[in-house]
Amino acid sequence: MSPPTIKTANSSDEAALFDALTLAFCADPVMRWLYPHPGKFLKHFPELMKHFGGNSISNESAHYVDGFVGAALSLPPGISLDFEAVGSLLQRTVDESLLADLFAVFNQMPEYHPHEPHWYLAAIGIDPSRQNQGQGAALIEHALRTCDRKHESAYLESSNPRNISFYRKHGFEVLATLQSGTSPPLTPMYRSARQG
Repeated sequence: MSPPTIKTANSSDEAALFDALTLAFCADPVMRWLYPHPGKFLKHFPELMKHFGGNSISNESAHYVDGFVGAALSLPPGISLDFEAVGSLLQRTVDESLLADLFAVFNQMPEYHPHEPHWYLAAIGIDPSRQNQGQGAALIEHALRTCDRKHESAYLESSNPRNISFYRKHGFEVLATLQSGTSPPLTPMYRSARQG
């Protein structure tokens, strides 16, 4: 089997990119805790991803596996997610009974973001029908080659405990486990700068 072809997304790929991530996160513990109703998940998840990692498209750091079977949104040093837009969307679209626990976790996240210039892997996901075939490894290795070439660190938050061993295999270390009340765990992870 030939290795997956990784492509850089542009603005015309945006809808397909977010469709791929919507499929990939359809059973994600954190995302489905936020949006347990399928209709709400399908309606609001793409907008959430746009606020989390949409800036990666204009910075040429959004990538996908040929055929959009998977996608990754990485934010380069100095480019951050839109915290205000994320908070506003969550406030409007998540069930009120979850908001206290949600924001208790959300407000802990900045504590673990590295202080030095770093890459933020905002999202990475593979179509469930194509998982465990090397697509995710190809996507993350592509992103990490850029980090290593520039000798910069990388950071992410894993919203699914099953993925922690995958990220560890690619050099990430667990920093903490964030959880409040009924929320599933969210795991900040850091990969130190390497010489590429």
